[in-house]
Amino acid sequence: MHIDKEIDTRGLNCPLPILKAKKALTDMASGQLLKVVSTDAGSVRDFMAFAKQTGNELVEQQTVGSDFIHFLRRR
Repeated sequence: MHIDKEIDTRGLNCPLPILKAKKALTDMASGQLLKVVSTDAGSVRDFMAFAKQTGNELVEQQTVGSDFIHFLRRR
């Protein structure tokens, strides 16, 4: 999977990971892939809702140790 941009939101709680992802996506072209790394367990649910509301595609979510990793494709 080719990642176009990655942001690290470890240590930040809701809504900051979503807000940082939203800002990052505005600077990206349609179809590009954003990787967001978070330590907020609530981010799994938050990114599902964010994708539905914004029309961006939530490609995949992973849990690796204490990290929650989200892959979003820009609409």
